[in-house]
Amino acid sequence: MSEVAQKDWNPLSWKEKPVKQLPKYPNQDKLEENYKTLKSLPPLVTSWEIEVLKDKLSNVAAGNSFLLQGGDCAESFDATTAPKIVNMVKVLLQTSFILIHEMGVPVLRVGRMAGQYAKPRSSDFEMVDGEEIHNYRGDLINGFKSESGTRIPDPDRLIEGYHKAGLTLNFLRALADEGFADLHHPEQWELDFMQNNEYYKEYEDMVSSITKAVRFVESIAPDTFSTLQKVDFYTSHEALNLYYDSAQTRPVPRKKGHFNLSAHMVWLGNRTRDLNGAHVEYFKGINNPVGIKIGPPFEIDETLKLIETLNPTHEAGKIVLITRFGKDNIERQLPELIRAVRKEGFPVVWSSDPMHGNTFSTNGGVKTRNFDDILSEVRSAFDIHRAEGSYLGGVHLELTGDNVTECVGGAKGLNEKELDRNYETFCDPRLNYEQSLEMAFLVAREWKKSYL
Repeated sequence: MSEVAQKDWNPLSWKEKPVKQLPKYPNQDKLEENYKTLKSLPPLVTSWEIEVLKDKLSNVAAGNSFLLQGGDCAESFDATTAPKIVNMVKVLLQTSFILIHEMGVPVLRVGRMAGQYAKPRSSDFEMVDGEEIHNYRGDLINGFKSESGTRIPDPDRLIEGYHKAGLTLNFLRALADEGFADLHHPEQWELDFMQNNEYYKEYEDMVSSITKAVRFVESIAPDTFSTLQKVDFYTSHEALNLYYDSAQTRPVPRKKGHFNLSAHMVWLGNRTRDLNGAHVEYFKGINNPVGIKIGPPFEIDETLKLIETLNPTHEAGKIVLITRFGKDNIERQLPELIRAVRKEGFPVVWSSDPMHGNTFSTNGGVKTRNFDDILSEVRSAFDIHRAEGSYLGGVHLELTGDNVTECVGGAKGLNEKELDRNYETFCDPRLNYEQSLEMAFLVAREWKKSYL
C-alpha cells in the first residue's frame, strides 16, 4: 500500500463508504461495546505467518507451485467439534497429497475455515410461514433457525465467532504439527468407492507409489521423516462482516501498515467489489494477501482498476484472482480478462472457482451442483490458460470431509433423489469426501496436460 493512501486510511474508514451485504444491527450500543472487546483480544494469526504465505503465493504466481483453497461454504458454530475439524483437515491434506504426487510441485494449502462464518445473500429478507424475516447470513451475524428473534443480527456473535475461530485454529495447528496425515498408511484413504471408476487403477498406483516413497525416505534418513509429516496450513475467509475483520486489523511492531490478524488470507466477494464501496476501502489498507472473486456481471476495466487499487506497488503474492464464470460463460469471458491483466503487468495468482457459477435447484427446490459441471469449468480454465500462455495456479473448492449428499454426480453417481439422504449445508452445496478426492485427481490430470 502506498504511503499516500496509508495517510487517508484506517481500519474504520470503510464506514464513510456505502456498505453492502452487512445488515443493520438493532442494538448499536452493544455492537460498539463488542467491537471494542474484539479489538482488545489477542490476534488469531501472526504477521510473519501472513508474510510467509504471501511469499509462497508469489511462487504460485511464478508457476512454481499450486494453490489448493477449500473448505466449508459457511462454517457453523455448532460444528466446531473435533470430528468435524479432523474430517476437514483430512480431506484437505489428502487432496493436496494427490495433487503433489501427480503434479510433482509444492501445493499450498489454504482452508476456508476458522472464520468463514458470514455469507452474502441476494436479498435481506425472506418469507417463512407468511412472516417476513431476515435472511440467514452466517453464524457470525444471525442464526439459521427461523424462530422469532433468531434471525435478528446479534452483536454477541462477533465475540462467539472469535472464540470459535480460536478453538479451530488451536486444534488445526496441533493436528498439522503432530503429523496427523500419516503417509505410512495411505491405503486407508477409503478409495473403495473408486473401484467402479475408470481411474481406479491410477488411484491404486498412486497409493502404492506413496507407500514406496515413504519407505525409501525412511530407509536412507530415518531421523528426518518426522519433519516430512509436518505440513503448513493457512486459513482464509470472506471478509464480509467488516466489524469483525476491522476489529482485528492492527499495526504490528517494526512493520509498516496494518494486518488483518483474524486470518492469513481474506477475499473480496463477487457482490462486494464495488470500487467506491466499503469493502474495497477496507481491503486497500491491509497487508494480507487478498483474493478477488470475479464472475458475471463484471467489467474488465473496473477489474483492472480494482487490482491497481488493492496492489498499487504490484507486489507479487498479494492478489489471487479467483474466477467463477460458470461452465457456459468461461470460454467467452476468461480469455479477454487474462489478456488485459497480462497487458497491465499485474503479477496475480490465477485460481479457478468452478463451484459458484454452476449452482442450480432441482425440481424439488434443492440447491445442488453437478460434479460434471464443476469438472467442465476446471477443464475449460486449464485449456484457456494454456492457450493464452498463462498459468492457472490454483483451485477454490467448497468441500467437506463428511459423507454428505449435496452435489450430484461423481464416481458413485449420486442422483437428485439421494440428495436428502444427508444434506447438511446451510448455504451452498459442497463436494463430499469421496467427490473431493476424485476432483483432486482429475484437477491434477488437467494440470499435467497443460504444464508437463
